[in-house]
Amino acid sequence: MQTQIENLPQRIETSEVEIDADRLMSELHTLATFTSIEPSSEGTAVTRVVFTADDLRARAWLKGIAEAEGLAVREDAVGNTFFRWAGTEPELPAVATGSHIDAIPHAGMYDGTVGVLGGLEAIRALKRSGARPRRSIELVLLTSEEPTRFGIGCLGSRLISGTLDPERADALHGAQRGAEAETLAQVRAAAGFSGPLSGVRLPSGHYHAWVELHIEQGPLLEREGLPLGIVTHIAAPAGYRFVIEGFGGHAGALLMPDRRDALCAAAELILSIERQALATGVIDTVATVGTCDVYPGAVNSVPSRVTLQLDIRDTDPARREGVMEAVRRDVEAIRARRGVRFSETLVNADEPATCSPHITGVIDEVSRDYGIAAKHVVSRAYHDSLFMARLAPVAMIFIPCRGGVSHRPDEYAAPEDIARGVAVLARTLASLSSQ
Repeated sequence: MQTQIENLPQRIETSEVEIDADRLMSELHTLATFTSIEPSSEGTAVTRVVFTADDLRARAWLKGIAEAEGLAVREDAVGNTFFRWAGTEPELPAVATGSHIDAIPHAGMYDGTVGVLGGLEAIRALKRSGARPRRSIELVLLTSEEPTRFGIGCLGSRLISGTLDPERADALHGAQRGAEAETLAQVRAAAGFSGPLSGVRLPSGHYHAWVELHIEQGPLLEREGLPLGIVTHIAAPAGYRFVIEGFGGHAGALLMPDRRDALCAAAELILSIERQALATGVIDTVATVGTCDVYPGAVNSVPSRVTLQLDIRDTDPARREGVMEAVRRDVEAIRARRGVRFSETLVNADEPATCSPHITGVIDEVSRDYGIAAKHVVSRAYHDSLFMARLAPVAMIFIPCRGGVSHRPDEYAAPEDIARGVAVLARTLASLSSQ
């Protein structure tokens, strides 16, 4: 895990800010060791589910580093953690950056973590340069960006921005097998985060600006040979749960004409979702069925019930809903033809976000100062910034990742691309904090 670090440049210098690439990469590798799975031959495999022992150890390690840098540390009732570098006018709304460190099972080591540790290094670099911000600069570690444990992503930023009801949030049950009985209220209390979730929400205007650094999780920057992306829009996700109920029985004794196979109906539904998403003809429309729970789940039993979870995203909510209406028409035809029952539950439906032209303009200017060719891009993956946009003006900085691969052990971002992104982030935070 440490072999690549020896070959990294010791420092990458920019005109006013020095990024300690060696230290940053060492910290990224250390953070990747807080995982519950064995190393993978495909790369650095990380599983770090929110509020597990690995997550709590990683949080404690990060707090120790931040406190050693003299940053003030605060935690809220859901575990969002705030690391503040006080400005000369601390009463002004702060400039903030941050991301998440939780990771889905068998993920990589760069998703979210580059934004957290890169944000910390940006603050350290500014401090080393002798800068003193007018507005405070705050790094935020946001809780449970991934939906692994509770079935809904961006818990921390949803609660901060007031887009998730606190009572509903505390009643969320575990989404992983074997953890269905656990609620968020129980799990966060066991992790040491107490108090009402109603106190997590921050008022509008609490932050002057929010900037998140992230790997692209897509192939476009790498394909075009570009080192940096400036996000202008973040696509809107929606989640649905479908339950298909049929009539099952013994795989040998139940004759084909008498079957109402729920899995066959589910297969038709999945293909309908793919077909209707492609039918928009727009690259920003994406739809994925990522889970399929078959009951009773035996090779010699005809499936009588299937539960599917759909993730559908678009920069245009009306177009997204148009896809769903077309899918529902197909569902009616499948139901009538196969004699099965369908139920549909909306898990979440979020609005897209438009990034602040002012902040993207600052990032543009900083990039030009460094001679960096940056491209304006759309984020089709959603991030905590989608919800922070309900609270403050936002923007995102993307760096390339190899092959566009993410959420896999072979996820990879080059050290020079990470350091370049951190340098642009640092200068952007400095500019915004002086306003």
